[in-house]
Amino acid sequence: MIPRSRTVSLLALGAICLTGCASEEQPVQELKPLALKEQVSNIVKSADGYAVNWAGVLSNANPWHFGEHVVATIVGQDTKGAEVVRMDQPLDAVPPGGSLAFTGQATATQKPAKVTIQYRPAQWRLAARIPSAFREFPITRTQTLRQKDGSYLITGYVDNPYRTAASSLVVNALLRDKTGKLLAGGSTFVDDVKAGRPPRFILTVSGVPPRAKVAKTEITARTWGSTGRPYEDLALGGALPVHTVKPTTEPFAVDRSTEIVSKYKQ
Repeated sequence: MIPRSRTVSLLALGAICLTGCASEEQPVQELKPLALKEQVSNIVKSADGYAVNWAGVLSNANPWHFGEHVVATIVGQDTKGAEVVRMDQPLDAVPPGGSLAFTGQATATQKPAKVTIQYRPAQWRLAARIPSAFREFPITRTQTLRQKDGSYLITGYVDNPYRTAASSLVVNALLRDKTGKLLAGGSTFVDDVKAGRPPRFILTVSGVPPRAKVAKTEITARTWGSTGRPYEDLALGGALPVHTVKPTTEPFAVDRSTEIVSKYKQ
């Protein structure tokens, strides 16, 4: 039997240990901030002043977290540094380990000499699925046609790789030259996107510099909204299998893989 005095000492020692362990701070996972990989702006004379067009690409280096409630601030200044245009643009959620292309337009009464894009830090939220569950939305049958006024008409179809219909998707088109330099961009919306029934999208990109030569159109689609919930809902509903058409050819008379394995064992 343990003496009562020793029992009290052991209990006190255990209480001290528990208090010390509880007071230790758990390590907090450090998340990398979003990075503005690219940005470009163009200014076009309009009937009511100047149309300021911009495009950018935000990158999320965190493979398990959505970057949510991001707001881009576009500021245009004249030659003396005075602001002639300012606009806050709420952006859609940046997917885990992915990127977000965004475009926009504002009107300025005076011509800006310099346009910059900044953004507020994202609010981070752990994704409900693994990164591979968030599939890209396939873009097919695209066309890029230069118009007489120097703008570009872009058409194509966007499909849904998930079983659940997407209520609304944003389609972004970025124009690049042969070196990959970002020249301009534009966006549009498509609604009620069901798997196997891709809707057609049409958008116009204006403000391309007259001497610039467009060599590539980069088109992406994403869910709309400041949080990743719409994307997660699609992923939680499950993706369609990659192969949905039954083979029409006759099966092999002999399973060659089994035959090779049998010879190897011999």
